[in-house]
Amino acid sequence: MEIINPKGLKTMSVETEWFGRKLTLEVNRVGFRTTSSVLVTYGDTVVLGSVVVGKKPVESDFFPLSIDYEEKFYAAGKISGSKFIKREGKPSDNAVLVGRLIDRPIRPLFPKGYRQEIQVVATVLSMDPSFRPDCVAMIAASSALLNAGVPFDGPVAGVRIGRVNGEFKAFLSKEEREVSDLDLVVACRDGKVMMVEAGADQVPEEVIIDAMKWACEQTKVALDLQKKLRELVNPVEQEYELKLPEESIQEKVDAWTTPKFAGGKIRGNVLERQEICDELRDDMLREFAEEAIRKMEPEMAATFEGLKVVAEKTIGVTEGEVTAKEVLGDELVKAYAEAFELAVHHEVRRGIVEEGVRPDGRKLTEVRPLSSQVGILPRAHGSSLFTRGLTQAMNIVTLAPLSFSQLIDTMEVTDGKRRYMHFYNAPQYTVGECGRLGSPGRREIGHGYLAERALTAVLPTEEEFPYAIRSVTEIMSQNGSTSMAATCSSCLALMDAGVPLKAPVSGVAMGLMIDVPKGTEITAADVDKAYVLTDLMDAEDFAGDMDFKVTGTTKGITALQMDMKVHGIPVEILEKAIKQSHEGRMFILDHMLSVIDGPRAEISKLAPRVESFMVKQDKIGAIIGKGGEMINKITTETGATVDIDDDGMVTVAGENEAIAKAVEWIKGLIEEPEVGKIYTGKVVTIKDFGAFVEFMPGIDGMLHISQICDKRLKTVEEALSLGQTVKVKLVAIDDKGKYSLSMKNISQE
Repeated sequence: MEIINPKGLKTMSVETEWFGRKLTLEVNRVGFRTTSSVLVTYGDTVVLGSVVVGKKPVESDFFPLSIDYEEKFYAAGKISGSKFIKREGKPSDNAVLVGRLIDRPIRPLFPKGYRQEIQVVATVLSMDPSFRPDCVAMIAASSALLNAGVPFDGPVAGVRIGRVNGEFKAFLSKEEREVSDLDLVVACRDGKVMMVEAGADQVPEEVIIDAMKWACEQTKVALDLQKKLRELVNPVEQEYELKLPEESIQEKVDAWTTPKFAGGKIRGNVLERQEICDELRDDMLREFAEEAIRKMEPEMAATFEGLKVVAEKTIGVTEGEVTAKEVLGDELVKAYAEAFELAVHHEVRRGIVEEGVRPDGRKLTEVRPLSSQVGILPRAHGSSLFTRGLTQAMNIVTLAPLSFSQLIDTMEVTDGKRRYMHFYNAPQYTVGECGRLGSPGRREIGHGYLAERALTAVLPTEEEFPYAIRSVTEIMSQNGSTSMAATCSSCLALMDAGVPLKAPVSGVAMGLMIDVPKGTEITAADVDKAYVLTDLMDAEDFAGDMDFKVTGTTKGITALQMDMKVHGIPVEILEKAIKQSHEGRMFILDHMLSVIDGPRAEISKLAPRVESFMVKQDKIGAIIGKGGEMINKITTETGATVDIDDDGMVTVAGENEAIAKAVEWIKGLIEEPEVGKIYTGKVVTIKDFGAFVEFMPGIDGMLHISQICDKRLKTVEEALSLGQTVKVKLVAIDDKGKYSLSMKNISQE
């Protein structure tokens, strides 16, 4: 039945086959008051991408674009497992990460200076449990923007790739993801890469490159379908203005700065550069202010004293020094300052492209000076301080029993556990600014997750190391590549804590500057014009075309995150960056191993001792007991903490002696009766024909009167009493599972 549309618009849809499922894009069915809404269906997954564009430009110095990913429990046929909260509220970390995943390839495709407020919301209405819905949400957001009439140079489409039995595959099932050694998301535009994010199990660089090429081919179907829908909708292009420095202002600033920047005058470490640039900017504004005053009354302002007189006369300054704002006004001062920053960025690019020299004087492949320490905090289970140039990261590792793992309850995950947790903190003081302290933002969550992914592949299994691991990175100082500093410091602290990593992991941030005219499409032929920078710092990040972070071991890559500032880069250029990153990673790894050459042989004496073992699932009840009576008794009497998972994993934590007592007790509870073995039991029932003896916890056996001793007894009470402790031998187990016991020829001493 056709939906009645209040706007009188007809429902339109396009569809195609993609990886064996039907992909459908539909407009005008829902979201009547949005600027644009697209309903995307792929298999049983349905995602609504909606866009609302503000009426007027926002007065700000940044593009006010927000992209949110909304998880809905009903989409998976679930009700939240929380006993107290059943309504969706604050987005989960996963929702934040997916929102960033969608944002990163879309944001660069708007023109610089665009200030119209745009809100994009991707809402998952139905979720096919056989694959993750994030890349479908990316298509929904991209298609909605493409039909909103805004200057979005899309579309983009993403695909999540795994590798099963050496073959690339998209939209993997949960079972396939568990055996895949690669989890790679690639967002593409017109056959070029816009964004990459990956977690991998030490996968070689060549495999990552081949996967990106495969993704560029496979996303063409979804990109073409979005273009086809746009042709049907034919959206009205909205009028807009770009807030960029006027050409005359930029030309004036460029003319003033060119001789001041010549000869590498603004090169040096970040603190030196900042001081030099601040002084130059103030000098420029003062000169421009004086120039404006002289134009008011040239003759009188010919001398410095005359300048002050004119200032008093024209703008009412009677005390102190004439400031640029008083003469030029706030807007013009701001415009000059923005043009100055742009001139600095241009000088950074010029130095790299023309001279091969970076702002701090390094070569393109050179890593900043490194220094590190471990074991710096006396009460921590593991700690480190990793310093690279002006970027510094402290990491603290805490170990606890597996019961301290974080429980995960999201739309996609039910009763999941996060055993290894990495958290990243970077307060404003780390960049020398004042700022409000609060809960972590999207950036902190994203950086923490990237560093977590970097080390997940090399962690020991729960059976090998039965601990929950919390790793916290406190950034102490920032100048680019803090997520990679967090990765390196986390690895050092984990080894200091005695966590038996399979291999040490290092990380490096790479940059890219491509020497092609502005607005020119970048092609594979431009690979020789691509200047790749190892160990990216802030000044190069702001002036560059790509930010690329890669982590790994000597065997291969464990995590990858790549963001573009241009409208797509061919894989051939990215291949150059990936290969250069290997040398940088190995240089940093050598430094790390010079500080600590591997995990410590033992964990910290301050960390809790933990022992774990598996039991049969049908024995779990015996350990827990009725109403938890038995497990509570064990913990109370031994002082150890006991946890049991549904799969039969038993974890015992505490002091060594307490652990030994608890483990012996538990193993006694789950031990299988063995014919011929002697047990110490307790008489629990006396009958005329014999007695029942509890020879194992919860297990009784029949001790016949003839098996109590060699002499003939008239009554059982002649030899036994209720509650008496005796030694018995298990002599038989009949077909019905009943146990026969004997006390003959067994010393009762």
